[in-house]
Parts: sequence; C-alpha cells; structure tokens
Amino acid sequence: MSSGTIYGVGLGPGDPDLMSVRADRLLRGARHVAYFRKAGRTGQARKIVNGMIPSDAIEFPMEYPVTTEIPLGDPRYNQELSAFYEEATAHLKALADTGEDVVVLCEGDPFFYGSFMHLYSRLRDRTPVEVVPAITGMSGAWTATGDPITWGDDVLTVLVGTLPEEDLARRMGQTDALVVMKIGRNIDKVKRALKTAGLYDRAWIVEYAQMPNQTVTRLSEACEGVTPYFSIIIVHGQGRRP
Repeated sequence: MSSGTIYGVGLGPGDPDLMSVRADRLLRGARHVAYFRKAGRTGQARKIVNGMIPSDAIEFPMEYPVTTEIPLGDPRYNQELSAFYEEATAHLKALADTGEDVVVLCEGDPFFYGSFMHLYSRLRDRTPVEVVPAITGMSGAWTATGDPITWGDDVLTVLVGTLPEEDLARRMGQTDALVVMKIGRNIDKVKRALKTAGLYDRAWIVEYAQMPNQTVTRLSEACEGVTPYFSIIIVHGQGRRP
C-alpha cells in the first residue's frame, strides 16, 4: 500500500477569501483534517474554514498541553510541548501509513512561526509531506493599515515580543520598517522598546488582521493592558520613492 501525504495547508491571515486555490481544493476534498487549538477552544484555524470541511471528514484537534501557564524559560515548557508534538506526529504518520491523506490546517503561512513546522521536522524524513504556502498574518496586518510597509531600499525587520527589552530596542533602532509579533503579555515591554528606538509615535497595532473583528489603531491611542493573541505591531518604512 502506498503511503498517504500529510499536507500543511496555509490558510492565510483569517479571511477565507484570501486562501489559495490549492488550499481550498485540498480542504474541500479532505478525508482527514487536523488542527491545533487550546484546550476547550474551537481553534482559530478551524474557525477560518467553518463550513468548508466535508461533512464526512474525520477531524483531529491537537490540543496544546500548555500555552502561557508555564514560563518559556522553564524546562517543563519544552518537555511538555515536545511530548505533545511527538504524539501528534505518531497519529498523523499512522494515518499516512494506511494510505490516507491528511490536511493540517495552519494559520498564516506554515513556515512562518507556525506550529506545523514542529510536525514537519519530525515527519519530513519518515513520510510524504507537502507544504502549501499562504499570505502571512503580517502581510494581512500591514495591508489593513492602508499604507505600504516598505519603500525603495527600506530594510524590514520582523521581531517577536518575547525577546529581552534591550534586544528589542537595539534591533528596532537599526531598521527602517518594523513588524512585531507575539505581543500578548509583552505589550508594555514592546512599547518601552519602541519609545527607546524613537518609533513609538509611528507604530500601529492591528488586532485580528483580515478577520471580521479586525481593528487598526495607532499604538499611542490603543487601550492599556494585555492585547489579544492575534495582534501585530506595524511601523511603516519612509524610504526612497520617485
């Protein structure tokens, strides 16, 4: 029996209309659909494709054992996630070994800060795996602001809010255009770093980019506190133009 294929399918930033034709075709013909979610939640990837999955498809929700309950620096964080990815990998490979194809839903692009890459690295030498690229969340976010992210020779830097404050400020000060992801509980640290780099007044925060509840706000006018998981900070480049 020939092995099935595991497809990591990028869904784009949130609007189903922004999915690729190939992603749509694979999803509508799927027999097995897997997706990540937090325990007790539907999962954002699953919400994006609501109504598109065949009624007879078998769904496999992969529930994270930990999200923010354990600090990133705690050894238990990686231990629990590693065991989780190993278990999910074994389940997907078992399906592929029986000749079944599996569509794994991925928010944004599968190879850009996505959970699927942890499955891919475990599967790539053991069973057929294909990745369907997609529009990234950051592309959806800067498009939502209504202005180009880079001009001419602008250098774009993508940072994650989990970095130490000094590293954030230093890297912010060395770029022309900026995207900051993984903000969440790091919002106050990111704001301080932006102020140190002199970029705070130019920064925008986009929440739920390309989703029905999208908001686009100057960061200096945004409310205080923890931002939603689906938030991206944008600083537009001001480079050369004719």
